[in-house]
Amino acid sequence: MSLTIIKSFPRSKGKLLTIKYTGTEHDILFTYHSIERCNRWNLRLEDVAESLLNPDEVLRGHSGRYIAHKVSKEHLIRAVYEYDGDLPVVITVYYPYSKRYYKGGGIYEDKIF
Repeated sequence: MSLTIIKSFPRSKGKLLTIKYTGTEHDILFTYHSIERCNRWNLRLEDVAESLLNPDEVLRGHSGRYIAHKVSKEHLIRAVYEYDGDLPVVITVYYPYSKRYYKGGGIYEDKIF
């Protein structure tokens, strides 16, 4: 993985991270709730960011949201996000068994970058 968090700025809703990935920089806002969920599931923010920037699949969620999936052994990093203008905002994260939600890959209802 060639992903590095190079900046972190507090915002009213969470933390704005600037991430360097494959030679380019990307901004992603993680809400405080999503950060708490990462901690609960023992997921690193880098792993969740990779699931957004290099997902195995992206599905449509409710109310204009998207769900990025990244397979991790028998589990799945499942990151629910939306946009605030052009800025991706991670709403929540969880780590279910992949057989419950994974559609097999190759579905891209959205691609952040």
